[in-house]
Amino acid sequence: YQPEETALFCQKMSTVLNGVSRDYVEAVRWYRKAAEQGDAWAQTNLGYMYQVGRGIAQDYEEALKWYRKAAEQGFANAQNRIGIIYENGYGVPGDLDEAMKWYRQAANNGNEHAQEALNRLTDAGN
Repeated sequence: YQPEETALFCQKMSTVLNGVSRDYVEAVRWYRKAAEQGDAWAQTNLGYMYQVGRGIAQDYEEALKWYRKAAEQGFANAQNRIGIIYENGYGVPGDLDEAMKWYRQAANNGNEHAQEALNRLTDAGN
């Protein structure tokens, strides 16, 4: 998108999420706008909103869809979120091998939470 749109988006998100009202429906609207234009950060945040049902109905399938779009761009936070989904079986059968695959990708891309998850699962014998 255009730089001025990015600045407006960031300003709006700051107001929406850090302001007094916390209008999650509005946040979802802005995340979707940026996510549909390929912004990995927005795709991850939209996925999270779907995962937890904040500002929109909870939908693990949609969450995973948006996380994957961001993960395909190498976005470590999205890769970590996919690991969490598979480790905990959120809307998918629990699959520790699949979770570790995603945690490994995220850790390789610098995500410390993913590295902690890998260490925890490895220590547990997985």
